[in-house]
Amino acid sequence: MAAVFEFYLVSYRRVWRGSAMSSFVLPLLTMLGFGLGVGAYVEGGVDGAPYLDWMVPGLIASTALQVAVFESTWPVLSSFNWVRTYEGQAATPVRLDDILGGNLLFVMFRALTSIVAFLLVALAFGVLHSPWALATLPIGALLAFAVAAPTFAYSSSVTSDSFLALLFRFVVIPMSLFAGVFFPVESLPVGLRWLAYASPLWHGVDLSRAATLGVAPEWSVAGHLAYLSVWAVGGYLLARRQFAKRLVV
Repeated sequence: MAAVFEFYLVSYRRVWRGSAMSSFVLPLLTMLGFGLGVGAYVEGGVDGAPYLDWMVPGLIASTALQVAVFESTWPVLSSFNWVRTYEGQAATPVRLDDILGGNLLFVMFRALTSIVAFLLVALAFGVLHSPWALATLPIGALLAFAVAAPTFAYSSSVTSDSFLALLFRFVVIPMSLFAGVFFPVESLPVGLRWLAYASPLWHGVDLSRAATLGVAPEWSVAGHLAYLSVWAVGGYLLARRQFAKRLVV
């Protein structure tokens, strides 16, 4: 697994500059546009916190999710259908769990680097109010695993990238908009509210917000972690089953 993870790190070393700039520019523009621009019209803030301070932890969790989903869609489909990276790895002594686990480790690594960049920008804006803000790193890693694992299963089961576009349009974008990142979930109708609670993103948002603001989360910490772990373990088992169908290791 370490060898597979190293393979992705070596590959990323050649292209990291392209993502490094966006990792800092995107959170900066988002904070300026939504936090300061839209936030100027939110009188009194949200739940007693300024809108920018309240929104940033949601953006951190949302960034982890979006990076994880992106790294788990086209790269996975490409590794099966076009570049056939997985077939090359399967021809070596590595096991099926090494191929899947090493790739998932790289996805978590990418999510963590994006979170670090976001935290540095947030620190410059003075919106981190607790040393527990560092807890957004393991929270983001768990969230990334929880969404990447089932996305691996999905991406390895489709034959065209059109299905990946559908995933972003009907799952990722609605989840990003209605899982408590930009406004409280309690503002939604009851039916949509429970859909938001069912999404892994809301649990990552609630934990991250509690960490950066130094307040208690809406759910218990153990409940959040258990729910995200169920997504991670269940997604991993589904992905492993699908990889086993397509690879002979």
